[in-house]
Amino acid sequence: MEYVKLGNTGLDVSRICLGCMGFGEAGRWVHQWVLDEERSRPVIKKALELGINFLDTANVYSDGTSEEIVGRALKDYANRDEVVIATKVYNRMHEGPNGAGLSRKAIMSEIDKSLKRLGTDYVDLYQIHRWDYNTPIEETMEALHDLVKAGKTRYIGASAMYGWQFLKALHVAEKNGWTRFVSMQNHLNLIYREEEREMLPLCKAEKIGVIPYSPLAGGRLTRDPQDKTHRSETDQIAKQKYDATADADRLIVDQVAAIADKRGVTRAQIAIAWLLQKEPVTAPIIGATKISHLEDAAVALSITLTPEEIASMEQPYVPHRIVGHQ
Repeated sequence: MEYVKLGNTGLDVSRICLGCMGFGEAGRWVHQWVLDEERSRPVIKKALELGINFLDTANVYSDGTSEEIVGRALKDYANRDEVVIATKVYNRMHEGPNGAGLSRKAIMSEIDKSLKRLGTDYVDLYQIHRWDYNTPIEETMEALHDLVKAGKTRYIGASAMYGWQFLKALHVAEKNGWTRFVSMQNHLNLIYREEEREMLPLCKAEKIGVIPYSPLAGGRLTRDPQDKTHRSETDQIAKQKYDATADADRLIVDQVAAIADKRGVTRAQIAIAWLLQKEPVTAPIIGATKISHLEDAAVALSITLTPEEIASMEQPYVPHRIVGHQ
């Protein structure tokens, strides 16, 4: 496993991040394809054995049960000082007032609940899951700064927003002497590259770590369109992201398949290798639900794509509707 610094910090993270949205209790959130605890633990254990020290979850994943599963597994399998735990806040966690968003009240309440579920005194990276249009960014940034000063998180990060919003948050923090975001968790893969227009150049200029989610486009980059899986049939969020552009994206999927066949590797390995070579990506978030998913990601670290191969996969891309931002 390779390790790099997360953005402009001294924090060492593996070049592959284990995404934990696929772990939890089915029926507790929107996804029905998640693994229960018994099936999740071998995947988490394998990730750690491969040297993956970076795990990403969120309070909303399966209504908190993802955090619980991750916390118990790490207690049994890992050294807390070596692993990097990331979680997120924003989405609705209970009905009624103050059940969602990035107010000071919500942030202060949700961090304590996440810490309890994870079974730890602190998280390494606390991220805002989306932009909150109903709360002043000054209130959010000061609350996050106070969490850092209280020792409840070591760093803070953001996810899925417009470039102007992220820059505004960075400016507000710098202006007031508050903690800045060190990472951006954004939507990026071979069939969704809208982040290359503004967000990636911004992150590179500001030395922000980039940890993309959905690197395999919900599996669409790993198989032929007619091949169905339980997730592809039931994941409504992925359908919203990719179904509308499926015909245009097919050209890219075919190029990924051709390169994989020529090299004798899997399509997933090619798609992940592309992300690993995309500046300024730090660590793609691999939402593994099988041990083979982790093994594919580990092999991708050793694949260096040629400029010609990269061009052949990138050339067919057409502009896509923004997906992921609120």
